[in-house]
Amino acid sequence: MTYVPFDLTATELLGILGFCTYVSNYTMLTLRVISADCLPYFFINLFAAGLVLIGLSGSFNLASALIQGFWIVISLVGIAVRLRRRRGFRDANRAVLPLRSAA
Repeated sequence: MTYVPFDLTATELLGILGFCTYVSNYTMLTLRVISADCLPYFFINLFAAGLVLIGLSGSFNLASALIQGFWIVISLVGIAVRLRRRRGFRDANRAVLPLRSAA
């Protein structure tokens, strides 16, 4: 018989993975590996919040679920703002470029 020090369920493991993802993302932000203004930062936070929320399904805690819900919403808003800004920047550059003359 194999000794298992922790008897973790799949949902608990996903929650722990979410925690590790949060910590890694914050560490990268602190060490300036990534910027808080880049899309990957928000996608990683979204992923982490989703994993922690799944982890909470095994042992529900309303306060933690509300925090994860907030992180999901604010990450989606951050992604949308950056995508809209990126699209607006691309459109603005197109308008500024001079047209070639046919001569």
